[in-house]
Amino acid sequence: MTDDTTTPFDATDLPDVVKRYLKAHNEHDVPTASATLTPDATVIDDGRTYQGIPAIERWLDRATSEYSYTTTLIGAERDGPDRCTVTQHLEGDFPGGTVDLHYRFTLDQGLISHLTIAP
Repeated sequence: MTDDTTTPFDATDLPDVVKRYLKAHNEHDVPTASATLTPDATVIDDGRTYQGIPAIERWLDRATSEYSYTTTLIGAERDGPDRCTVTQHLEGDFPGGTVDLHYRFTLDQGLISHLTIAP
């Protein structure tokens, strides 16, 4: 029998690599954010896929400079032993002005191998 349910947990219990990524992303620190990723990591954001560190760094640089916004952590769930979802509320000068985004992380040997960001 497989248990496909998610388990809510306190954000302080997030894997360290996820906390480092989120902090770096929110602080527009591209080198620190990219250091949390596997060399062949994949990020999917806004319907676009970014594969590998160079493509992800270009996306991070653009994503962190295109708009001004604040983030508020509103939830975290463990989706499996190597997966978790973090939900953040964003407010800023992007189209629509507010959005709740789900950051779905997959980990591989202590680094982020896959990240999907979607409402």
